[in-house]
Amino acid sequence: MKWIAGQRLLMLLALMLGICAARAGEAPPLASDPVLEARVMALAQELRCLVCQNETIAASQADLAQDLRRQIRQQLAAGRTPQQVKDYMVDRYGEFVLYRPRFEPHTWLLWLGPFVLLLLGAWPLLRRLRVRAQPADADAAEAAPLSALDARRARELLREGAP
Repeated sequence: MKWIAGQRLLMLLALMLGICAARAGEAPPLASDPVLEARVMALAQELRCLVCQNETIAASQADLAQDLRRQIRQQLAAGRTPQQVKDYMVDRYGEFVLYRPRFEPHTWLLWLGPFVLLLLGAWPLLRRLRVRAQPADADAAEAAPLSALDARRARELLREGAP
């Protein structure tokens, strides 16, 4: 009985190893030219993965990112400049594909927005600190001095309240 259970366990293990081996793919071939591959990866660092959105296509392992790297490789091998390839990608996928958007009128809010928000947050803080820096008894110093009658009444009130 133990022999049959061990045999089943071995068959299950072999089946699992076969599934893992079938899923393991072959690494995509790199360009035969290492200089071209370096240019591809440099350009891929400047383009956003449209699937991952917070990664460059150089860092992403998504299928679309691999296809985009392949397109970049083909276009650079065909003699296009990196700027021409970026322009092609922007024409095809929109400005969002650029990992660092251009500084143009329609992206000013994107570039300047954080600084504007920082200033808007700092302004009330600076006003509050300025108010705190003023002496607290400034209002009392501006008040008129006590008249002789008021001083006498204050002394009487203090005497009555003293034990």
